[in-house]
Amino acid sequence: MTERLFWLVKLRWIAAAGVVLTVFIADHILGIRLPAYILYSAILFLASYNLLIYIILVSINKRKVELSVYSDWLANLQISLDLLILAVCIHFSGGIENLFIFYFIFHAIIASILLSRRAAFLQATFTVFLFLLIVSLEYLGIMPHYPLSGFITAVLYNNLLYVVEISFVFISTIYIAVYMATSVANRLKTVNQLLKEKDRIKSEYVLRVTHDIKEHLSAIQGCIDPVASEICGPLAEQQKNLLNRASRRTLKLLFFVRALLDITKLKLTRELKAEVLHLSDIIEPLLEDARVRAHEKNVAFEVVLPEFLGCINGVGIYLEAALSNLLVNACKYTLAGGKITFVVEDQGDNYQIKIIDTGIGIPKDDLPCIFEEFHRAKNAQAIEKMGTGLGLAMSKEVVEMHQGKIWVESREGEGTTFFVSLPKRT
Repeated sequence: MTERLFWLVKLRWIAAAGVVLTVFIADHILGIRLPAYILYSAILFLASYNLLIYIILVSINKRKVELSVYSDWLANLQISLDLLILAVCIHFSGGIENLFIFYFIFHAIIASILLSRRAAFLQATFTVFLFLLIVSLEYLGIMPHYPLSGFITAVLYNNLLYVVEISFVFISTIYIAVYMATSVANRLKTVNQLLKEKDRIKSEYVLRVTHDIKEHLSAIQGCIDPVASEICGPLAEQQKNLLNRASRRTLKLLFFVRALLDITKLKLTRELKAEVLHLSDIIEPLLEDARVRAHEKNVAFEVVLPEFLGCINGVGIYLEAALSNLLVNACKYTLAGGKITFVVEDQGDNYQIKIIDTGIGIPKDDLPCIFEEFHRAKNAQAIEKMGTGLGLAMSKEVVEMHQGKIWVESREGEGTTFFVSLPKRT
């Protein structure tokens, strides 16, 4: 819902710019006489409350307030105000003679997407009320009619047959559009809930099975190690080689199973018991490990930090694991003589972490799937056979659970930059 409300704010900026441009062209180029100052005033009011709503949404996000408390009335308020502004613009630019009256339908569809069916039909009824109010008051001469002089020569607002026909088409279209849009939206919501439930059941099943597999693998490893170390007696060289191979394969399986357990637990445990964390306490141990790895591979390692690192809210062990995955990958896929740069930037409300390497890069075809579970880029598979394809998926889960964002920019053969944006403590 948060994304949809922000999307509505962005859409309103586009609409405001479109109306200003239309009025300017009509007035200065087409010579259509309109009360431009009234229309510009209406758009100024729209821009003002749009800015106010944007500030409210940002404030809600910062305070980590559950948006569901406010989402319904915020959506209803925005749509109602939009309808009022549109009604004002329609009245002062031709009324029923203005073909833009059908833009009311867009608002009805938006209401159907954002609101419940009942609320969407109430907004549709409010739309019909505004439309009939404009049409009837202009027809009866109670409100003045503002003709589109120079554009439409026929006078239609006082033509009863035309008014009735357009009103019938408009009202029936509004209600049909709302019925169809709400039906589709409700079906999609139901499907989405079913998919989430199936995903939860699948994750719980994977968690149980994977946990059992891990226990058995650990037991097998516990039996192999003493024998391979000749604690139970001397071994022939061929016996030792076979046991060592079995041990290595078991370790690889354990590595994979543990990664699968980690990401499954993250997907099932969506609620974080967050605490106040100093960002420096999280990244300093990671940087030490990364320096050692880079030195062993003859890779330069540079760190760029702001003068002061503050606090964030989160779970330290999860964030360490997420950032560690990115640093380990940077070391793993950067060849000798290359360079890795770890950058933290203070961006006001957020800390942006960049992990830049001059490594093998990510092929263009793999970029859209890079954060998907079990996906590994083709060139990465050629270098590292043991990878699980779960590390980046886990990092994405962790960052998003902390209300952050993660994305990547890369070109094959030229290096990769991973971006992690985390909100500051509020």
